[in-house]
Amino acid sequence: MTPAAVASTTVAVGHDVARIRRDFPLLQTRVRGRPLVYLDNAATSQKPQSVIDTLTRYYRAENANIHRGVYDLSERATDAYEAVRVRAQRFLRAREAREIIFVRGTTEAINLVAGTFGRVAVGRGDEVVVSALEHHSNIVPWQLLCESRSATLRVIPMTDAGELELDQLETLLGPRTRLLAVTHVSNALGTINPVKEIIARAHARNVPVLVDGAQAAPHGPVDVTDLDCDFYAVSGHKMFGPTGIGLLYGKAARLEAMPPYQGGGDMIRSVSFERTEYALIPAKFEAGTPHIAGVIGLGAAIDYLQGLDWTAAQAHEADLLQYATASLTAVPGLRIIGTARHKAAVVSFVMDGIHAHDIGTVADQLGIAIRAGHHCAQPIMTRLGVPATARASFAFYNTREEIDVLGGALRQAQKIFGT
Repeated sequence: MTPAAVASTTVAVGHDVARIRRDFPLLQTRVRGRPLVYLDNAATSQKPQSVIDTLTRYYRAENANIHRGVYDLSERATDAYEAVRVRAQRFLRAREAREIIFVRGTTEAINLVAGTFGRVAVGRGDEVVVSALEHHSNIVPWQLLCESRSATLRVIPMTDAGELELDQLETLLGPRTRLLAVTHVSNALGTINPVKEIIARAHARNVPVLVDGAQAAPHGPVDVTDLDCDFYAVSGHKMFGPTGIGLLYGKAARLEAMPPYQGGGDMIRSVSFERTEYALIPAKFEAGTPHIAGVIGLGAAIDYLQGLDWTAAQAHEADLLQYATASLTAVPGLRIIGTARHKAAVVSFVMDGIHAHDIGTVADQLGIAIRAGHHCAQPIMTRLGVPATARASFAFYNTREEIDVLGGALRQAQKIFGT
């Protein structure tokens, strides 16, 4: 099967998968002599040529440090960097560009909030609430904070289907709750949480909310103003941009009240050996030379996403989820893990008698990239009683044919392992 054949299906009206796939050069490659079937988008996404070209052009024609030089090259780099902040503001529907902080990714964004807001707001005997659906990056920073402050981490439980038991939320939000941190979309199961409702219920108790949006931003518009979250974190590499760059949105009043996260150049107004005056937001949280190329590349990714017909793209991904759920369930001995009513295009599964890592290895031999393991979400695996799952996660450039190829690989795995 050629790459062109893999891309032949167009399900959603107005969503030309074959044309879109041509924008992503890595999708045209071969792995182990076969066309690449890339189904690990929840781990990282492929990059369109426009992002690759933007990174190359920056290093070839615009490379200079920002916010410091008075020469033309530096001013051009600074303008390009700050223009992305405005595009990110519009992408997330924030009220002001100064509410956008450039970070290395969702992990650093959460650690920034834990190390600044948390350091001020959380004290002995206080509580931080997370959910049972969290990635380790939205668990461990809060554990570290609670350990250092003699505070308690509390957890919203989940059902066997992978949905949060929100009837427990009222009992978990108490007078000592200082923050609720929750994922928008589960990376391990694909569950889409009703974050707007969760935020409203937390705010009714005067509890601020951080949302891990790493798995949501690549799949459709996000409106942080409508959600009314206090913080929202995303990773560039999951939304078709470079690695090592991401966004933290924070309400301006929250950010202004928070102490700096790191000290160094560009986050100060003045420094003496007696005292330092810090810069205003967002500079206060961007110490040192940033990942300038990454920011500019992220801007190109945002431009690409903004050019999509999201209604058609989301319909296409919904079709992929439905098709994959039906076709993979038809494989004897396969069980899907995570059956929430509202899901993103993620299918996690186990197979009788075959470890998830062996499934991933067989798939790789046939040119298929899927994830196998606990997906940095060990509490989910423990709750559902499985050591690991295989995970296929889709993007708007995937096709039904690729799902068929995966199904064939799973049947091949059954033959190899005699199940």
